[in-house]
Amino acid sequence: MAEQCILECRNVSKHYGALVAVDDIDLRIQSGETVGIGGPNGAGKTTFFDLISGLTAVSGGQVLFNGDPIIGVPPHQLFHMGLARTFQVTDGFGSLSVEQNILASLVYGGGKERPGILLGKRHRMRAAEIMEEYHLSHLAQAMVSDIPALDRKKLMVATAVMHDPKVLLLDEPVGGLTPPEIDAFIELMADVRKKGISIVFIEHVMRFLTTVADRALIMHQGRLIYDGTPQGIASDETVKSVYLGSSADQMVGGAA
Repeated sequence: MAEQCILECRNVSKHYGALVAVDDIDLRIQSGETVGIGGPNGAGKTTFFDLISGLTAVSGGQVLFNGDPIIGVPPHQLFHMGLARTFQVTDGFGSLSVEQNILASLVYGGGKERPGILLGKRHRMRAAEIMEEYHLSHLAQAMVSDIPALDRKKLMVATAVMHDPKVLLLDEPVGGLTPPEIDAFIELMADVRKKGISIVFIEHVMRFLTTVADRALIMHQGRLIYDGTPQGIASDETVKSVYLGSSADQMVGGAA
């Protein structure tokens, strides 16, 4: 049986006047696939995510999710359809506790129920299960603005996947983390992958990209210059010349 294409981009582009931020990208993401996107700053990676997730209007091309065109569909509707997105800034609702952030996502994120004045017992039980799953139970009453960066990133993922999306877009998920914290996040990604979610992430930390991704993409000046195995990045001459340079083997081999 042929693999199902869950997310497809056909000649997707974004122009800002004479500046071409994203240049005719063709891409097919299969159901259950994990894809990592690297590239230098200004390559168009986050803009590309903005086009897919409905935050920015495309200048040309088409995006299909689960076979259906989604150009013009607002981000909140895409989330309810199963396309979840996180951002580089991972503060959540900083003035609320971890538990309150989970409850807010439970009640408002699914789009399947009308929130009431009082939260029910089932909401609190489900929140407790989610905090246990993501190792956040000990921080339940802590304000999100006060918890460590790794725990904010765990919370970010928890609130994005609790409604079982088909695709999860992560923008630099381990940016700012220490090597041991990156290892912990790699373990978290392994657990998320077991749910069958297709994951597409942008990341500069090559150790994370090569460890987590089934497939790697490298962008440069709005174009895809590499689409292949993570292990093949270091030996690709084009990637080495515009991105990794002479330290390619070291960067892919384990440097954070």
